[in-house]
Amino acid sequence: MALEVTRLLFGLLLLAFHRQVADFVLEQDRLLIVMFRRRGLTLPSALSTETARNVYFGLGLLVVAIEALRIWTLLNP
Repeated sequence: MALEVTRLLFGLLLLAFHRQVADFVLEQDRLLIVMFRRRGLTLPSALSTETARNVYFGLGLLVVAIEALRIWTLLNP
């Protein structure tokens, strides 16, 4: 039960801070793409800022929904 609650809290944190997480990951992704392009490898461009924010929001929402359902099924057999 503690694992489910921890996952639920993780999902809630991701929902609350999805913009900051997406912006950080995007910046790291862009730096990595630039590094590979300097070495001669062509990689596709990174996601747009709004798309990345939407992806992380959706991921947080999915985690919260799944864990809330799991907790509910554990409490109501």
